[in-house]
Amino acid sequence: MEKAAIFHRPVDNFAYMVDDRTLQIRIKSKQNDLTRVSLIMGDPYIWESGEWQFSEVPMTLAGSDGLFDYWEVEAFAITRRLRYGFRLSSLNEDLIYTEKGFYKKAPTNSDYYFCFPYLHKEEQFKAPEWVKETIWYQIFPERFANGDPSINPQNTKLWGSELPAINNFFGGDFAGITEHLDHLTDIGVNGIYFNPIFKAYSNHKYDTIDFMELDPQFGDVKSFKKLISECHNRGIKVMLDAVFNHSGYYFPPFQDVLEKGENSLYKDWFHIHNFPIQGGPRPNYEAFAFVESMPKLNTSNPEVKKYLMDVGTYWIKEFNIDGWRLDVANEVDHSFWREFRKAMKDAKPDLYILGEIWHDSIPWLRGDQFDAVMNYPFTTNVLNLVAKGNISSKQFVENMSTVYFSYPKNVFDFTFNLVGSHDTSRILTECDGNVKRTKQVFTILLTFIGTPCIYYGDEIGLTGKVDPGCRKCMDWDVENHNSDIKNHVRTLTTLRKTEKLLANEGAVRFLLPQEDNGIFGYRKYTEKKSVVVLLNPNSAEQTFTLETDSNYEVLYSCEAEFDASQIKLGEYGFCILSDTH
Repeated sequence: MEKAAIFHRPVDNFAYMVDDRTLQIRIKSKQNDLTRVSLIMGDPYIWESGEWQFSEVPMTLAGSDGLFDYWEVEAFAITRRLRYGFRLSSLNEDLIYTEKGFYKKAPTNSDYYFCFPYLHKEEQFKAPEWVKETIWYQIFPERFANGDPSINPQNTKLWGSELPAINNFFGGDFAGITEHLDHLTDIGVNGIYFNPIFKAYSNHKYDTIDFMELDPQFGDVKSFKKLISECHNRGIKVMLDAVFNHSGYYFPPFQDVLEKGENSLYKDWFHIHNFPIQGGPRPNYEAFAFVESMPKLNTSNPEVKKYLMDVGTYWIKEFNIDGWRLDVANEVDHSFWREFRKAMKDAKPDLYILGEIWHDSIPWLRGDQFDAVMNYPFTTNVLNLVAKGNISSKQFVENMSTVYFSYPKNVFDFTFNLVGSHDTSRILTECDGNVKRTKQVFTILLTFIGTPCIYYGDEIGLTGKVDPGCRKCMDWDVENHNSDIKNHVRTLTTLRKTEKLLANEGAVRFLLPQEDNGIFGYRKYTEKKSVVVLLNPNSAEQTFTLETDSNYEVLYSCEAEFDASQIKLGEYGFCILSDTH
């Protein structure tokens, strides 16, 4: 037995509350090293004849990532207290693993074991349940639709008349979005994630001038309230994007510091190293990266903190928004986010709080800060597999297993999955114009664990390379739409809404390919039912053998043939199957 590879800690992804009397407990071991794992568990205060009383329950091999096996089990703690350890079995050894190490026999003193002192209901991770059933649509407001030319900014270009650039404007606005909400409901969208809409200098609006004011090029309070009302009437949630890490150069407090220097009342709103202020490639104040036009806000300053809390609650109370997406969230201090969560949830308990974090995000997902983060590892792995062919299906499953087991299941259910955005090349462009591969990307996006997001125009086959190429004007000429991709998206969103297992109910298991770049997939299931998603990641026809004791019904497929338990999938084919036990 490879003892050095065995790992458990009684926190985060290895021990977390399912409810106020149930823990999900995981342990990892070297891949293929252990043959059986059991959980030893009991209340720390129940003893008889001088010995701690415990029971044993078998654990399930839940998945592997190429290096480690992950075992898990739900442990019911009737008294809400739990001490526990593990019985580990390999081909040639049996050991007991506890907080104090390895033993040949189970210690009879509960002090030796891992401790979860008490299951407090208040400490259970909770995110808004509606998010599980939401299919998001990201709108870059300047490029979606021009519904009111009277508010166009100066030198606005004719809609779609030229390629997007970092400094051109086409007049997208709230009225245009309102006019085209039927397109969103037609393709099954029930949530909009807006890029920033606050007054700003640029076309992307991440350089905020006034966090409390709508950018006049998009419309006024009346037109925005109408948009939100029309969204809510259609069952569409609205999430706004905000940058609380930094402001724009023309943010009045920063302008005041530029003018008055050390005498400015706002000098402590920023991280200024010395005076006078100097910009350039390495400004003498902290900024996003080293961009002089985006000075970093001092979120530990009480005045800044109050201002930003007021901003957050203003848009909830005044406009009834449903979520905040927080840009550069990892560069803001945790104490700010804890206060932010409390203030926002006090204003609207089922508000969705989403952070932009690209790396391991557990510190933000312990129930006291964010409801979710953007799942960029998902983006990277899907595109590397399907669009670029840089990894095999075996590597994809291993990579995503590592990501999945890095978080509690009840956290991963709310993660925000995307395959394209305002910062990345268009999906069809990433796939070199190959519609079959593009459809497979959407198949994974709309059937995977988490809440999916479609970047505007990807569903009709818009093309374009990275920023600014990915920010083309939406094409409203239906004749130019790729109907194959659009119909595929519509079918998948409908299926996700009707088959609740695709909307994050139940457990999940990855299905390993039977050869290195063979057919792969995942199974979502409860005790009564399961849904299986299988995908062929390359152009050669391949076969996959299903469990023989199941009776599958085909929900949706492409390039697929069925013969008993054998599934044949052609070039970038897929199938979605249902099985009632």
